[in-house]
Amino acid sequence: MSTFESPPRGVLRRPARPDTDELAALLAAAFHDDPLTRWIIPDSRIRAELLPGLFRVFVDVSHDYDGVALSPCGDAVMLFLPPGASKEVDARGDELEQRFSDALGEYAEALGTIVGLQAERHPAGPPHYYASFGAVRPERQRNGLLSVLLQELIDRADREGHPAYAEASSPGGEALCLRQGFVPLGGDITLPNGGPSLRPLWRDPR
Repeated sequence: MSTFESPPRGVLRRPARPDTDELAALLAAAFHDDPLTRWIIPDSRIRAELLPGLFRVFVDVSHDYDGVALSPCGDAVMLFLPPGASKEVDARGDELEQRFSDALGEYAEALGTIVGLQAERHPAGPPHYYASFGAVRPERQRNGLLSVLLQELIDRADREGHPAYAEASSPGGEALCLRQGFVPLGGDITLPNGGPSLRPLWRDPR
């Protein structure tokens, strides 16, 4: 996630499933140099080849719970899960493990390590929104597009009286969440063998 001055808000566009490949490509481009994806797939060329398939799985899962928000310009996307959906996704573990294996091959084990550590730290309750991924097309970054998507998500959470949860993999993502009222939740999730960290963040409704 990136931090920067927010442009005027607009009505979010809910993309249809035919947009899955396009959204997966957007996410793959935005996360190509993220510390987590570099840890999963160290080689840049292989990472560029495999990430669209990985993010296609995440987009599909979010679509299943109406958890895909796209900026009106189509250059920023946020994937999220509504209250209660995280437990349903956990129950699909075997299905998703197979899909991740199909997408990543030998690199699926590294992703499984991250997913397992995230599951250990994911709050059990109360029911909450989970902002899992936010991305902006690289050439449109630093324009506040992601700030708008996150703000509209937490506005929805506030209207419904639900908390929100996120995990920041970069200083920019953490700064954005802190500006939107999130606070750190416990210590960092640190990957083994000198890997990068995720910072869990929580926001109570207002």
